[in-house]
Amino acid sequence: MTGPDGGPGPGGAEPCGHGRTGGDLVAEALRALGVEHVFGVASVHNLPILDAIHRLGGITVVTTRHEQAAVHAADGHARVTGRLGVALASTGPGTANTMGGLFEAQFAGSPVLLLTGQVEIRYYGRSKGYLHEAEQQLPMLRTLTREAWTVRRAQDAGETVVAAGRAAVTGPPRPTAVEIPIDLQYARVPDTVEVAGPAPVLRPVPPEDRLRAAADLLAGAARPLIWAGGGVLSAGAWPGLRRLVDRLEIPVVTSVQGRGALPEDHPLCLGPLAAVPPLRGIVEDADVVLAVGARFQMYTTDQWRLRIGGRLIHADADAGVFGRTYPPEVALHGDARETLRELDGRVATGAADPGWTAAARRAAAEARETSLEALGPDHRALVESIRRSLPRDGVIVRDSTVPAYAWGDRLLPILAARTSLHPASAAIGPGLPLALGAAVGGGRRTVVVHGDGGIMLSVGELAALAQAGAPVTVLVFNDRGYGVLRDVQSATFDGARNDVDLHTPDFVALAEAMGVPGERVSGAAAFDEAFARSAAGTGPSLIEIDLTALAPMKRRAGRQRLLG
Repeated sequence: MTGPDGGPGPGGAEPCGHGRTGGDLVAEALRALGVEHVFGVASVHNLPILDAIHRLGGITVVTTRHEQAAVHAADGHARVTGRLGVALASTGPGTANTMGGLFEAQFAGSPVLLLTGQVEIRYYGRSKGYLHEAEQQLPMLRTLTREAWTVRRAQDAGETVVAAGRAAVTGPPRPTAVEIPIDLQYARVPDTVEVAGPAPVLRPVPPEDRLRAAADLLAGAARPLIWAGGGVLSAGAWPGLRRLVDRLEIPVVTSVQGRGALPEDHPLCLGPLAAVPPLRGIVEDADVVLAVGARFQMYTTDQWRLRIGGRLIHADADAGVFGRTYPPEVALHGDARETLRELDGRVATGAADPGWTAAARRAAAEARETSLEALGPDHRALVESIRRSLPRDGVIVRDSTVPAYAWGDRLLPILAARTSLHPASAAIGPGLPLALGAAVGGGRRTVVVHGDGGIMLSVGELAALAQAGAPVTVLVFNDRGYGVLRDVQSATFDGARNDVDLHTPDFVALAEAMGVPGERVSGAAAFDEAFARSAAGTGPSLIEIDLTALAPMKRRAGRQRLLG
């Protein structure tokens, strides 16, 4: 089928026949980037790319049900594997749908590449009303990406995609995007056009004088502390962190993003409870704090009321974070993996007070036990059930919901690197597609904690789970409304409750209609049995938990977290 001027029309194109096309170059570029999975929704404006991916082989396409979910899934894949995540969408409304996913990937610092179409190059910029016309698509994409490109010649498609993929993983990871006009996807390209792999990614090292200053501070510290953020994980720096920690016996707190940088059953891991007494006192009493890959975000620091009283060494790949919240005495601008390696080689021995580590461990244990006690017996039992049945390397994803705030983000132990995911932007709804991408990328059991309100924003991805056969356990905590917002509303507006109570479907029946086995539980003992069955399975399943039937928590974390 051709358009009115003989080019590819909105309903298809003449068969490609022999010879390479612009779509082939895109697929070759993805292979050169080492991509193994692409998440997306088929469209008339990306069919040549999909055709090329399948013909050339080596890449699996995972079909999602919404373009935002495709980007979230690519994001989850990237966070678990440490490699580039790729999403494929259509031009116009399809690309507009990706913006929520790009917002989360940008906020989390995740290396995601979005590939999308565009109208024929001869109509681009002429506002003639072509199908899915999006004249301002590129500037829209640039608001949430490191950079976005338009391919102007078919023979440039591969080179542009490789450059965008490399840019996404260079420095602090960020999403990037490329739009490729549909006629250029179909267009023949000369056999002489080659698609070269990306140049090696440089890992910058901080200047020698700053490394020496930081090493001197660490070597002389009586009460040292390390604050590990998400940058440790994105840079693959956790082995170097552990070497430094074990050799110098420095206790470690983590941000929520940094969980898993040191296993939480390691004797020197104090966990993500930095602002919770008495661990808060340890953080404020440290004489030297080495923060690696951390932005000191709102929740981890109790809205920046947490005091860092000692001398701060701040290491990060993004120089823009220095001094934004806490002023560093020494700023180390460089890759986290290389920075830790250089520090390890410069600090021969430490001078830590022998009682410091013991005091830090006691404080962390007390903060954790106090927090667990506040959950009440049923929620505490759920934490124990999940950790007991899930393998150490099982992936734990939490959406923005009461159980996640109360125990998923802080108290459910994380025992391996890159096994803890949550919406860094505190968005509601990304959990399910994040889990899909994580399970596909990691190839191991993944559990996602959802509320009944949040899951409805991505509920169609249950069908994607079934089609992919992904090993995801979906936990839906149902209190028939937005529980966190109920708490905030009741506390703020004299007990009023407006627009936060929801009609919810039968989630078990809904899951089973989409091909995902489900069951419903109303107590901790029944949950333990159901979760063990799911964790031992090979495919997806859903467990609906009647949140109102569980013993109430003694203190609701959601309201405290949002109100400060």
